Amino acid sequence: MTTLSSVSQTNQINCHQLSIPQPTLLTPKSSNSTSETAGSTEPQPPKPALIVTPLTEPHVSAAVVCAKSAGIHLKIRSGGHDYDGISYVSDDPFVILDMFNLRSITIDAKTQTGWVQAGVGGHLSGGGYGNMLRKYGLSVDHVIDARIVDVTGRIMDRTAMGEDLFWAICGGGGASFGVVLAYKIRLVPVPEIVTVFRIEKTAPNATDIVHKWQFVADKIDNDLFIRVLIQPVTINKKRTIRATFISLFLGDADRLVKLMGNNFAELGLKKEDCMEMSWIESVLYWANFDNGTSVGALLDRNSNVNFLKRKSDYVQNPISKDGLEWIWKKMIELGKTGFVFNPYGGKMSEISPEATPFPHRAGNIYKIQYSVNWNDEGIEEDKNFISQIRRLYSYMTPFVSKSPRGAFLNYRDLDIGTTENGKNSYDEGKVYGVKYFMGNFDRLVKVKSKVDPENFFRNEQSIPPFPS
Repeated sequence: MTTLSSVSQTNQINCHQLSIPQPTLLTPKSSNSTSETAGSTEPQPPKPALIVTPLTEPHVSAAVVCAKSAGIHLKIRSGGHDYDGISYVSDDPFVILDMFNLRSITIDAKTQTGWVQAGVGGHLSGGGYGNMLRKYGLSVDHVIDARIVDVTGRIMDRTAMGEDLFWAICGGGGASFGVVLAYKIRLVPVPEIVTVFRIEKTAPNATDIVHKWQFVADKIDNDLFIRVLIQPVTINKKRTIRATFISLFLGDADRLVKLMGNNFAELGLKKEDCMEMSWIESVLYWANFDNGTSVGALLDRNSNVNFLKRKSDYVQNPISKDGLEWIWKKMIELGKTGFVFNPYGGKMSEISPEATPFPHRAGNIYKIQYSVNWNDEGIEEDKNFISQIRRLYSYMTPFVSKSPRGAFLNYRDLDIGTTENGKNSYDEGKVYGVKYFMGNFDRLVKVKSKVDPENFFRNEQSIPPFPS
């Protein structure tokens, strides 16, 4: 098996001189490494030669220098959002640099800022949205500094890396440019009391309400975020569509009920449908914890391995009622794939599409996440559900953004273009690059060409350098 130190005798000496401590090195056979390599939908996915789990920033720097000198592919994992598994599989001999130990958070109450280590790397580096995006925009809209290890092993902050690289890692996918160690974030205020609700509607009534939601959700008060889950379900032995409206409102229930009555009365919200709570309790609510669960549950890092596929789209013109009913019919025929509709508008429409690499701002009513999960591992099972979601994506072509058909980097989707282990040309990279980044793609390529011209930091959908 290829390892960092088996490529050549010279590189073995160099890597040993870097003194990466033994507790941070795992082999695929280690009991501690099971969760680091499980979860791919590929049968018997290739295993890494080594998993490096750094404890400090210098460990990260050492791992980068060592892998580069050994000529071995380095795959970077941080806090999630790698839906298609490109951070831990490769056809080349490879090493995983798993950042899960770098998880500290340091808050400065005086300046209302915080440094957050790489556990949030997958979230922030691809854009980072939450259910306050209509009020405050994306997480990357509030990043004011960062620390990164570049291809030479240097540890740099915003001043040292320069504004172009800083811009690139705030929404352009950090793993194309280096290893992000931490982000400094400007904190935002939340009220003492927020309000949540969850209301379910089934077809045919669901069609009218979802149709109306399209004209309201991106224009209503910026304190209000209403997500819609669309799922094919069986009720009384009959297949139908269920629409679930889930909300976070930055205010109390009385104001919310009045606001909804004036703007979205069709949903029929009543005060008894609402629950008031603190913002941190709303995080638990949105994560589907039972009411009354301790906030300490958010620190639990254990998770069950399941199998899933995600895709994304942007809707720029409301879908007609006839169109929605046609879509519902196709969803029922397919079986299990559902939608998550996330409204935009508000702050999202006020920020320039060039301010960060994330370009999907004004003009987008809502984003669609296509979602299907399954529990049983097997090639036929995988093919069935992946085929379902791909067909639904195809059916949606007339209803979504065009030229290009946009996609969200944090719903990583290798269907929209890929390369062999990141050995990508500019033309290959542009296939998926313009979908994720639109007009910002060439600027990202320019940054990549400057900071990593040999394309050491690469994956199947990384930013390519310009041809040499």
